[in-house]
Amino acid sequence: MQPSGIWALKPLADMSSTEFRDWQALLEERTGVVLNEQRRSFLQTNLSARMRELDVADYASYFRQVTDGPRGAVEWSTLLDRLTVQETRFFRHRPSFDLLQRYLRRREPDGERPWALWSVGCSSGEEPYSMAICAAEVVRMEGGERPFGVTATDISLSALGKARDALYSARRLAQMDGELSERYFRIEQDGRFKVVPELVARICFAKLNVLDLGKAPLDGMDVIFCQNLLIYFRRWRRREILNRLAERLAPGGLLVVGVGEVVGWQHPDLEPVADEQVLAFTRKG
Repeated sequence: MQPSGIWALKPLADMSSTEFRDWQALLEERTGVVLNEQRRSFLQTNLSARMRELDVADYASYFRQVTDGPRGAVEWSTLLDRLTVQETRFFRHRPSFDLLQRYLRRREPDGERPWALWSVGCSSGEEPYSMAICAAEVVRMEGGERPFGVTATDISLSALGKARDALYSARRLAQMDGELSERYFRIEQDGRFKVVPELVARICFAKLNVLDLGKAPLDGMDVIFCQNLLIYFRRWRRREILNRLAERLAPGGLLVVGVGEVVGWQHPDLEPVADEQVLAFTRKG
């Protein structure tokens, strides 16, 4: 066996078209995510990095390892983290969060029921924390004690772990107002920013594959954010996911989708929001 240092530098062979199609099919079957030909190098780079760690020399052998029973399921989970975790930031696409704050200010209370918000595909947590900050700001400005909670779901256990840690570099907060960062973050000794415990307590993180939305025990949601996720799926699957999410909205609830991620989708129970900067819908009633 070669020394690990030499092995780490050894380039793997290019992935054949057949091997690429096998990996494409596996990823789509298990997650719905579609990798086109332009992303072959992305797949090859991430597979190669993991294969070097395991001393696996070719893509076919690693494919068999990933698909081999319970042991393969564990390795698949590890690989999936590398293939699905995307870098994001707080208040990405600010108009969506401006809409959220306007919506919550107008949202009529339903007795003592807390506001229920959901971040679908939450990655490392920036989106659900941004949603929680918006809700907290509305409550603060109104001088009330309105309760709320955010459910944040993702397929990646690694991403969920980072989200629960609630620790971020200054770069992730670049689009935030200084006043908000001072109110909802504490600076650590290493220069990173930690979300205040009061806000972290408002969020429940859970693993969820969007292909399993029908099994998700979530209903009567006031707000659902599904941004920067649908672009990885086929068009028919995007519509299927949105139909499932629409069913989970409470009457009058708000669904926010990434601009340009779906075209021509309609739902009989939803009305589009009249805002040219966002793609959003409210449930009738």
